[in-house]
Amino acid sequence: MTAAVTLRIEATSGRARAGVLHTPHGPVPTPLFMPVGTAATVKGVDIGRVAGTGAGMLLANAYHLHLRPGEEAVGAAGGLARFMGWDGPTLTDSGGFQVFSLARQVRVTDAGARFRSHIDGAAVDLTPEATVRIQERIGADIAMQLDHVVALPADRGEVAIAMRRSLAWAERCRAAQRRDDQALFGIVQGGLELEPDLREESAARLRALDLPGYAVGGLSVGEGAPAMLAALRVTMPHLPADRPRYLMGVGRPTDIVAAVAEGIDMFDCVLPTRCGRNSLAFTFAGQVRLRNARHAGDDSPLEADCPCPACRHGRGYLRHLFLAGEMLGPILLSIHNLTFYQRLMARLRGAVVADDFVAEHDRLLAALDGGGAGAA
Repeated sequence: MTAAVTLRIEATSGRARAGVLHTPHGPVPTPLFMPVGTAATVKGVDIGRVAGTGAGMLLANAYHLHLRPGEEAVGAAGGLARFMGWDGPTLTDSGGFQVFSLARQVRVTDAGARFRSHIDGAAVDLTPEATVRIQERIGADIAMQLDHVVALPADRGEVAIAMRRSLAWAERCRAAQRRDDQALFGIVQGGLELEPDLREESAARLRALDLPGYAVGGLSVGEGAPAMLAALRVTMPHLPADRPRYLMGVGRPTDIVAAVAEGIDMFDCVLPTRCGRNSLAFTFAGQVRLRNARHAGDDSPLEADCPCPACRHGRGYLRHLFLAGEMLGPILLSIHNLTFYQRLMARLRGAVVADDFVAEHDRLLAALDGGGAGAA
């Protein structure tokens, strides 16, 4: 049976890859960044403007959609993409992270997770089989397995139990699949750099399941870039080269550049819109904090070559919108940040295709870390 989602690698430069992710809702160039539409909406940005940023694929969250409005409502509307008015491919996270970070009175066993909704306190049982059923009804192109997430750092024994439980849940998710037009991705767990053997075990055993894609989970929890990269370097050699590799929840631009260098193809994060709502803009010369008084009266754009609507205005005007409490400020800055992320992915892809990735990697990290003339 042909996989619903496949990756064609078109170029490599070191360990970095550029390709095309083929899905039932069309192709997407990689490396790719998915804006996060947790509850079937990217916060503060309508779907047309999301498309205008250059985004090729969106992420939503099965946990949130299950609680409200319910997967039956999404399915009755024609599936997630049609429900949102989106023409491209979508991915749903199973909600494992949200169960353990948002839900109340969580009890996890080998059977699954029992918890109370963070919305109304209603009791919910989430098992691997239920997660697949929910995501199949929602109808995204890619569904993520249910995994057991633990806060890191944690005791090695606790990390090992959660990792092996996640492996068992991956097997149950695959056995529960009924739709052949939806790809199930497995999630590598196993702690940080102190437990490299657990990451290796998780990756190797997931690979044996021959899934159409693999994610690296359990990171982006404050561990820092060195620990994240150490976990990736342990994991990546055990993942198949012909399948997409997805680093879940990692979204700092410098972390994305570093992770592409290790062979990651897919990313998602709430950072572009969260920072946009809080007056922080990303640029190729560093971060710009628009509430800073230095931007008052400045009629220069955030970036002269950025095509987004925010960059039709000066920094002083954008600053004014935030100080005046006008909702247009967060909207415009969210659009700018989403556009920046897509421009970043395009630059990374271009560098791989040109086999100039090492030089571009160094240039980007120096600019993004050092904070050039545009930063403050």
